[in-house]
Amino acid sequence: MSPIPDIPGELVHPNSDQGLWLKAQVARLCHLDNDRFPGSQPISFGERNLADLENDDFWVCEKSDGIRVLLLILTNPETQEQITCLIDRHNTYRKVEGFYFPHFEKLAIPIRSTLLDGELVLDVDPVTKTETLRYLAFDCMVVDDQYIMNKPLDKRYGRLSDWFYKPYATMLSDHPDQANLQPFHIQVKKMHAAYQVSQVFDEDIPKLQHGNDGLIYTKVEAPYTPNTDRNILKWKPPSENSIDFKLVVRFPPSPSNPGLPDFFAKPVFALHAWYGDERGMSKYELYDQLYVTDEEWESLKESGVQVDDRIVEVHWDSELQKWRMMRFRDDKPNGNHISVVENIIRSIADGVEKDALLSRTQRIRHTWKERQARPKPPVARPAAPRPAAPSAVIRYGPLASSPWSKVGGPAVIAGMKR
Repeated sequence: MSPIPDIPGELVHPNSDQGLWLKAQVARLCHLDNDRFPGSQPISFGERNLADLENDDFWVCEKSDGIRVLLLILTNPETQEQITCLIDRHNTYRKVEGFYFPHFEKLAIPIRSTLLDGELVLDVDPVTKTETLRYLAFDCMVVDDQYIMNKPLDKRYGRLSDWFYKPYATMLSDHPDQANLQPFHIQVKKMHAAYQVSQVFDEDIPKLQHGNDGLIYTKVEAPYTPNTDRNILKWKPPSENSIDFKLVVRFPPSPSNPGLPDFFAKPVFALHAWYGDERGMSKYELYDQLYVTDEEWESLKESGVQVDDRIVEVHWDSELQKWRMMRFRDDKPNGNHISVVENIIRSIADGVEKDALLSRTQRIRHTWKERQARPKPPVARPAAPRPAAPSAVIRYGPLASSPWSKVGGPAVIAGMKR
């Protein structure tokens, strides 16, 4: 598996004045009434979701094996100064230096406050082995101070590309030395229509210089939703589906003194599922056991790393019928919630292999094209406003009384009465 990169930047203490201010700014930008991590979370893909791909338009992209982080840009409207931060799933903020993000209308001025969603990956050149830290943006929540979480994915992606990335790429093209000041590179992840998934397998994934962790399907018409979003589907082959548990190591009692643990014996590796927070404390309960060979245990001991009380990613070995360790996930604050665990278990049992996914491509394409061919209902236009009644404008002031309003003289002239 590919290495998990460290998140760069200067850590902002969460309870400091600056940390609280940054969280408040994100909540304001996202129109939220809380300061928790505002990112969305996918659900696991199962056979039932094949019908979703036929019934609605979805985009698909490869799921990179990296760290999920939000990229925050805050711009002071008076001084034009920008602050750039990375926000991880712990809701921890890190300030990163060296960036300038220009405005899409005029590169000389900065883009206003913006919040992106993406993954931080470590690319390794297969020839030179050179490592490059890269941020792959795949969604946009706020851009140029405009809230767009309520817009569909195609509109958000368009703003991400046109308003954020294109002016940024143009600036780097004009000033290539600017890239040397930045702690990581930025790209926009390529998206495809759901029926073009074979291109992701055959073209996108083979070109990656970092690990791949499956596919992500996102419903095009859906808004961006914080927390669990059932319109975002995470696909993996059933054999590669993984779950994050908390690993709890317990040693058996000593043969000579049952009241003490036998630290020379091989321990039990218990997997605990997260049940949420209770009174400010994370609640975990035993779910199952991790299978660790004697050789793996000896290797863990020799490494000297802490094993107990860490988040561990595991997969189900169908031959052994046991959970097997993949890696530690120190980038995650907790293991998967028990509801997520149960969903993943169902997706393992009800999973869709790659061949089965590809076999539905023509049907997915047919229904997509069928929807596009349907006449769209006319857009209701607001009635044209009635023209305003002309107003009588007094241009020269009030009329003066005429001295000739009454005429003097005889009452009868030439036989005619006045």
